Amino acid sequence: MFRTLSFSMLAFAASFGAAQAQTEIQWWHAMGGELGAKLEEIVAGYNASQSDYKVVPTYKGNYAETMTAAIAAFRAGEQPDIVQVFEVGTGTMMAAEGAIYPVYQLMADMKEPFDPKGFLPAVVGYYTDTDGNMLSMPFNSSTPILYYNKDVFAKAGLDPETAPKTWGDVEAFSAKIMETGAAKCGFTTGWISWVQLENLSAWHNQPIGTLENGFGGLETELTVNGPVQAKHWENLAKWQKNGVFQYGGPGGGADSAPKFYAQECAMYMNSSASRAGVMANAKDFSVGFGMLPYYEDVQGAPQNSIIGGATLWVLQGKPAEDYKGVADFFSYLSSPEVQADWHQFSGYLPITAAAYELGKSQGYYEQNPGSDIAIKQVTLNAPTPNSKGLRFGNYVQIRAIIDEEFQRLLSGEVDAQGALDSLVKRGNELIREFEAANG
Repeated sequence: MFRTLSFSMLAFAASFGAAQAQTEIQWWHAMGGELGAKLEEIVAGYNASQSDYKVVPTYKGNYAETMTAAIAAFRAGEQPDIVQVFEVGTGTMMAAEGAIYPVYQLMADMKEPFDPKGFLPAVVGYYTDTDGNMLSMPFNSSTPILYYNKDVFAKAGLDPETAPKTWGDVEAFSAKIMETGAAKCGFTTGWISWVQLENLSAWHNQPIGTLENGFGGLETELTVNGPVQAKHWENLAKWQKNGVFQYGGPGGGADSAPKFYAQECAMYMNSSASRAGVMANAKDFSVGFGMLPYYEDVQGAPQNSIIGGATLWVLQGKPAEDYKGVADFFSYLSSPEVQADWHQFSGYLPITAAAYELGKSQGYYEQNPGSDIAIKQVTLNAPTPNSKGLRFGNYVQIRAIIDEEFQRLLSGEVDAQGALDSLVKRGNELIREFEAANG
């Protein structure tokens, strides 16, 4: 199914490349810093492994900027072959009829071996159409997990090897941590939208929207104002007032990680892909890992968490030879060796079962306790229509509304139900605008 590679090939320079011009494959991506450097290393390995194609990676800014740039370039007839798009841009990309070359079709047309069943179900399900066809190629998929300070737990008299399982545990552990003076606050979080609403809903098998969270068509509506979500946001507001929880800010929550690194907050919820950063910054304490907490009185919880990150979309309008190269490159990216290496470096999920099995055979998970938490969490149960993911138009803007309503909640302007009701109303208006523009 997936190409098997020897890492000795990564150092192999094609000796006869000059005899035949290589076909260049343009890849626009949103990976900066260390992740961007690793991405370029992967590309260099592919370019050195064969002489027919040369992938040229170009950093185009953050996810939103990269997607916007690709759409503008397509309209101008200057599009790249491949563009990296974050998961909440899936609905927008699907609606761009005539602009997208679906991956399942690409691989079939280019006669490149491709088996969607080899990918983790929670990953592949997010990027398939209603017939189960994969539309884009998974590359960097993550899911939120819980990080905690083992040293603070020990100072508070808690078992440093036991992460909280339920939200009741989080509250009780936090109270003990604060009472003993081990830390100023119990927990903080990145991404209120992704972690404390979207994943909260999926983790408790609660619908995020109608029509299977938007997978069933454009005429969907948000439903995140249910009793489980309202209860949780009410608790977050209460915990913010008594210091158990400290808000890290809108979007990704830029202030949340520093609170954890400075040992101000004992627990931190964010992407599994934050692992490298957490380990690099936790210089004075030991880090523990756990699954997301759940409310034990909610039937069916915990279910499975949903992913974030991004996939690679292929754009139409390029020469046939380009698409042969894209398909060949995608087989390389999906290989167990490349995926296991990327996963182990970054903290992103191994997108295939073969990459996960390779990591186990290498002893990676035994040598790095907690590194498989995200995999266990996202595969805890088979995804349901409520926990497969979400697919709504204009969802980037809807996430901004989520932040606005949460801030209104914390300021006391509205209660939890009022904030979520307003979010649903405003969000549905944006979905209707998207539907009118793309219906």
